Amino acid sequence: MKVLLAALTGSGLILSSVIARAEEAAYADPVESWEQLWSTVLFDLWIMGIIFGALAVHWLIKYKAKSPDDVGDSPSLSRAQMWSWALIPAFIFMADDFYLAAKGWTVWNTYRNVPEGAMEVKVTGNMWYWEFEYEDGTTSSYDVDGKEGDGLVVPVGTPVVLRMTSNDVIHSFGLTKYRVKEDLMPGRITYIWFNPKEEAESWVTCVEFCGVLHSRMYAPVKAIPQPKFDEWLQKRAEEENA
Repeated sequence: MKVLLAALTGSGLILSSVIARAEEAAYADPVESWEQLWSTVLFDLWIMGIIFGALAVHWLIKYKAKSPDDVGDSPSLSRAQMWSWALIPAFIFMADDFYLAAKGWTVWNTYRNVPEGAMEVKVTGNMWYWEFEYEDGTTSSYDVDGKEGDGLVVPVGTPVVLRMTSNDVIHSFGLTKYRVKEDLMPGRITYIWFNPKEEAESWVTCVEFCGVLHSRMYAPVKAIPQPKFDEWLQKRAEEENA
């Protein structure tokens, strides 16, 4: 009986682990998607650079003029060779472009599909500061002059979707650490989402020139453990209601 109970307990733990991993992998992460695309583009550029560089060096040496009066002539190609030189490289480059375009659309779909259960935060862009409003109405911001305020605070392990608009001009929410960026426009609501997987502090900056104090439009973004986030949110709510 003890062996049976131990086996059932072990199976339950394994099943719980598998379910947790499946839930985590149920949605693609924007950072991983973006990094994969960027690595593919760099690899592609390196391969093309090496091939064309090697060909250029080879041809420079092979067809180097032996004397000032030396004039080269083009090789004679058959019709099949001529069409092959024209079409094969064209097909190779087109296939490469279509592959990169497909990878880009995959990343775009990742950005557009918000996971279920994501925490929503309203973001308002103003000249020249960000304002964040949580689901319970609690707000947060950051004063650049006094270096006061918490900015955007989010819990680790919970996807966060930002619903954004602007009160004046066009701003752009640039969150480099999480590889996301989206414009904010008066009269429109745009969105982005990101997945803070670990405790970290980064910065959001406006990446669209929005006026003379554009460079001062930034705020901290803090990813903290869920218990600390609940405590912070409750404290902020109490401060606002005091």
